[in-house]
Amino acid sequence: MIGPDLLDMADLDAEAITTILDTAEGFKDVALRPIKKVPTLRGRTVCNLFFEDSTRTRISFEIAEKRLSADVINFSAKGSSVAKGESFKDTALTLQAMGVDAIVIRHAASGAAQQLTRWVDARVLNAGDGTHQHPTQALLDLYTIRERFGRVEGLEVAVVGDVVHSRVARSVCQGLVTMGAHVTVVGPPTLLPPALETWGVRVSHDLDAVLPGLDVCYLLRVQRERMHAQFFPTSREYARIWGLDADRLAVLPEHAAILHPGPMNRGVEITADVADAPNALITEQVSNGIAVRMSVLYLLLGGEEGAEA
Repeated sequence: MIGPDLLDMADLDAEAITTILDTAEGFKDVALRPIKKVPTLRGRTVCNLFFEDSTRTRISFEIAEKRLSADVINFSAKGSSVAKGESFKDTALTLQAMGVDAIVIRHAASGAAQQLTRWVDARVLNAGDGTHQHPTQALLDLYTIRERFGRVEGLEVAVVGDVVHSRVARSVCQGLVTMGAHVTVVGPPTLLPPALETWGVRVSHDLDAVLPGLDVCYLLRVQRERMHAQFFPTSREYARIWGLDADRLAVLPEHAAILHPGPMNRGVEITADVADAPNALITEQVSNGIAVRMSVLYLLLGGEEGAEA
């Protein structure tokens, strides 16, 4: 079982991940109802504490919280007391004093979610901390893969691109390895962190050599906002060597699935025609994210009366 917080994929074993994914299956049906709500978290208050800009993650969590009937507070650092100089700790203590039950935090500093747990009694869900972790993204990816193939164990998965700046890469690799997938990390040496082998993955610098044997090709966004040096010559050069285009798509097995955590840099790590291809599961990832986040909130906050899902 998970809890009391969700900070890191390393905290979840295969049984806990399976529990989250199985619970999400029931919650996915809620989206098909005329009234897309269950009373599971009625009377609970959840705060979305976002110090970093976000669209998908924040909206996904907000929809998940509202579908569970929780009271939702959205906090953005812009326009708040943080802009006036209030510290992270004082913001946390203010929320603690207001009696929130759970805090979903996104922060530019690695370890911010862990630090928050030292200041509040509320459940803490990590929605992305620096280049460290993004566990609910990994969980929705695992759900999407399992939904497509019926399993994760034994699948051949390539995680391609800007790994060194990617919290998603760390989380999804941990989740895939825990669930028994065979993972190859692919990218230019400048964008791969040292000691990658300790992740339990294989390492390759040749995307074309890896493609024919894949079940899943997971493309990472090139994160220019986190780059403080020149990691590759140009975007065109990156696309030519590491991007997935129509020619490389033709090399993938017919059954293979393409995933991307978004937002996409079309024309860099993925071309427009590949992003819109039938075996690209990018919109399914977004849809599944709501069900997975409903599952995590339910399991962390305890739905003693059970979800009507």
